[in-house]
Amino acid sequence: MLNKKKLLAALLCAALLLVLCAPAALAAEAPAAEGETAAALALAEAQVTSSKAIACAIMIALASAGGAIAIALASRKANESIARQPEASGEIRSGLMLSLVFIETAIIYALLVVILVIFVL
Repeated sequence: MLNKKKLLAALLCAALLLVLCAPAALAAEAPAAEGETAAALALAEAQVTSSKAIACAIMIALASAGGAIAIALASRKANESIARQPEASGEIRSGLMLSLVFIETAIIYALLVVILVIFVL
């Protein structure tokens, strides 16, 4: 039951983050009205750029923190398993390495999304 609560809390936090950061990161440029000056347009562009930077910083911070926690938990469990059954250490290490590769891949995907948000959007 506790794991379900933690998962639900994490999903709610991710949804809240998405709702708060997505409009700023995905904002389209508005067409210039006749009365707007160049300074107002520059200010609006600066606000969108700063919102993108904040959203990207939060995204990569959460991805790297989540990855670090996952790696720590996987390493802890692998070390406990090796301590209990030293004869199975080879199989445990190979499973650990495969798990670590998947965790790092998720972090790299988050980094790629951040780079796309910064340079493409």
